[in-house]
Amino acid sequence: MGWRVAYYKVNYPLAYYTAFFSIRASAFDYKLMCQGKEALEANLKELQKTDKNDLTATVKDTIRDMKIVQEMYARGIEFMPIDIYRADAQRFQIIDGKIMPSFGSLPGMGAKAAQQLQEAASQGTFTSKEDIRNRGKVSKTILDDMEELGLLKGLPETNQYDFFSLLQ
Repeated sequence: MGWRVAYYKVNYPLAYYTAFFSIRASAFDYKLMCQGKEALEANLKELQKTDKNDLTATVKDTIRDMKIVQEMYARGIEFMPIDIYRADAQRFQIIDGKIMPSFGSLPGMGAKAAQQLQEAASQGTFTSKEDIRNRGKVSKTILDDMEELGLLKGLPETNQYDFFSLLQ
């Protein structure tokens, strides 16, 4: 089995990392791991400062996943931002030579919420952040995180038009 893993890791690295993050990564966090190599290094250093005896199982899993991402970055492979219309609920994807994380990699996004967001996105374009909340059943906290991460660029807050902005 080790030979097979090594073969794919060397010869098909994009497919290997995409499959690993989709299947094996149990504590993958978009906010910690997909903001670039420097941000990952800083986050990893911060987590490793804690005494190993005080680490929870979740934090240990996060550190393990971060080390895989660190290896991936060292090999020149990058993540692309989540596209709310193309992302899958749980599976990572290879798009344009980069890896697009799943909705499930967003902090606080459960499997059911990720699935609902994917289904809502497949039904048509979102008109506002309010529309994402209503159709996608996304919590305000997750929506705020998506906004902070730059995943909702250009979307207005609500579906209501501002009369004064139309006059300009």
